[in-house]
Amino acid sequence: MKFPLYSRVALTVDLPAEGICRGDVATIVEHHAAPAAGIEPGYSVEVFNAIGETLAVLTLPESHVEALRRDEVLSVRSLASHAA
Repeated sequence: MKFPLYSRVALTVDLPAEGICRGDVATIVEHHAAPAAGIEPGYSVEVFNAIGETLAVLTLPESHVEALRRDEVLSVRSLASHAA
């Protein structure tokens, strides 16, 4: 699935080194075509804190992001509670 630029997505994996958790919301900032057959395409995503400051810009395979759904609710968590 190709997400449009600047759409919001949920992450499907924990990334402890960056303090990012599965379910965190990110914004698509770039799409990366598959570099070769058999390799999945990917995205650069930007993750923000609750007040809009950038926490991380990550390049991830497409399988590490998923669409947000109507039956989901955003929530807040402390970064300190998930420190690497």
